[in-house]
Amino acid sequence: MKPLVRWFALVALALLTLQLFFVARIAAMAVIDPQSTAFERSEAWRVLNVKGSLHWRQEWVSYPQISNTLKRAVIASEDDGFSNHDGVDWDALEKAWQKNAKAEAQAAKAQSAKKSGANAGKGKAAGRTPKVVGGSTITQQLAKNLFLSGERTLLRKGQEFVLTLLLEALLDKERILEIYLNSVEWGEGVFGAEAAAQHYFRKPAAKLSTYEAARLAVMLPRPKYFEKQPNSSYLNGRAGVIAERLGSAELP
Repeated sequence: MKPLVRWFALVALALLTLQLFFVARIAAMAVIDPQSTAFERSEAWRVLNVKGSLHWRQEWVSYPQISNTLKRAVIASEDDGFSNHDGVDWDALEKAWQKNAKAEAQAAKAQSAKKSGANAGKGKAAGRTPKVVGGSTITQQLAKNLFLSGERTLLRKGQEFVLTLLLEALLDKERILEIYLNSVEWGEGVFGAEAAAQHYFRKPAAKLSTYEAARLAVMLPRPKYFEKQPNSSYLNGRAGVIAERLGSAELP
């Protein structure tokens, strides 16, 4: 019994130590810009292994050097309640769970129809994996990018929630948005607003037009895909929608 108790005590101590490490790292980010994120490091390793060389673009710029247009566009596209929630948008998360459950139920029903041979045409569609809707806020995305791997487990998701609450407690909203916009991926080897603005429009992030900012914001869920599909009808259409919604996006 004692070895088991000792083991649990060691695990608890290790978890506590890890959380204190995260607290220290996040507190330091109030005044020190992070040099890299866990996602950036894993992406650099992946590209080096695949291509043998690394072309990297990233340039940190301060919050005022990023146009308000881009800030509003990202908030409108990614997290329209960013300025007001506590890091987790519970309504959006509930809707995402409902959409995922509905998609999974439809996929299971179609798969059943395929097996019974009732509808061959619908059966083909049944083999497709339903799209998973995330519902993550900007703060949650930053927590994941800064510290965590891309694996999808309950343990990792739980740690993401803890980190999200720590970010919200230790940093103000402007700083969270500043770090996010300077570290988020906008293409292969392209990280941060300044690098993205230069890469796609040959201008600084401070001088992006409304439509340019909207296009960058719409790219965020799938930046590598849209980098290769710059004339995507979805990208163009969605950018127009986001451009029209900028006025209602509240900055912190």
